[in-house]
Amino acid sequence: MIQANRNTRAVRWMALALIVILGAFWAGSRWGPRQTEHVEALPFERQAASTSGLTDEETINVRVYREASPAVANIVTRAVEYDFFMDPVPVEGAGSGFVIDPRGYILTNLHVVEGAQSIEIILGDQSRFPAQYVGADQRNDVALLKIDPKGRKLAALPLGDSAALQVGQKVLAIGNPFGFQSTLTTGVVSALGRTVQTSQTTFIDEAIQTDAAINRGNSGGPLINSHGEVIGINTAIFTPSGTTAGIGFAIPINTAKLIAHDLITEGHVRQAFLGVETRQINQWLAEALDLPVKEGLLVEEVTRGGPADQAGVRGGDRETLVGMRRIRIGGDVLVEIEGQKVASQLDVNMLLNRKRPGDSIKLTIYRGGRRMELKATLGERAGKS
Repeated sequence: MIQANRNTRAVRWMALALIVILGAFWAGSRWGPRQTEHVEALPFERQAASTSGLTDEETINVRVYREASPAVANIVTRAVEYDFFMDPVPVEGAGSGFVIDPRGYILTNLHVVEGAQSIEIILGDQSRFPAQYVGADQRNDVALLKIDPKGRKLAALPLGDSAALQVGQKVLAIGNPFGFQSTLTTGVVSALGRTVQTSQTTFIDEAIQTDAAINRGNSGGPLINSHGEVIGINTAIFTPSGTTAGIGFAIPINTAKLIAHDLITEGHVRQAFLGVETRQINQWLAEALDLPVKEGLLVEEVTRGGPADQAGVRGGDRETLVGMRRIRIGGDVLVEIEGQKVASQLDVNMLLNRKRPGDSIKLTIYRGGRRMELKATLGERAGKS
């Protein structure tokens, strides 16, 4: 009986120890990297070794990692939040990014740095820099940071062409999953042209799907082709468990290049603007208002002098109560943009996301029972990103 009690006690201690270890691992993954006392990070020059005897694929992996990892950043953010008793609580987060210009410009995801009161960049050689937030495109979840290299020549990653990608191509991801800096994972392009909604108003348009392992902390890091060129920014995973399930998504680098160019040259992102406020039509609303279609967008308001107004789009001219909702009626019904059906505001946002201010687009509307086509020249959304 004494032996049984000892065995039971031992099992309980082992279970408690396991819980503590798992808890420590979770905390490290949530709040960023933690240095262990018995692990020493080797400088990059000491990591270099001969590639003789390696397979062609291994040689590519080694070469790309050696060339790219010095420019991959571990991003540590700090902020102060307040608990239930309004006491200040310091909060630390971590993510990834990469240098795109020797002057110190770094691309990452907006959700990595959003709300941060201070941002620190740790490059592959463990050098540390305070970073400034330059700007972001909230719609695409892309942010640009800037560090001062203080005369040092920074390694920068070359940017490829995401439009030239093919399913099956080899890709490599470098980032800081769970705080483990400069981690390499490999895979292939699993699919192209995905639309991945990340919130009510944000999405990844033309997303690159990959099976390269992406976990918490990889967000903002580069997805790289076998030539060492960045072709995407790792952003999201589909997972039922919170860890990688072999389905990751990256923002195409061609999208990020436009955003970075605008932020560097203009100080804000140039977003196309149509100037309409709409309400999504469903079968119930279509029947209640006797609309000519069961799917589309009811135009409630048009920005005076905006692109839609100048194109001749009409908003509602009176209000009515439909069920428990007050709706502005009498306006046009928007059903297509550039020949593509629109059934929600997200559809409109995605189509506008692929356009630039000054572009001309075709709008298909219903006015009463009459189908019409109008031409609109897109404007630029006011305000800085």
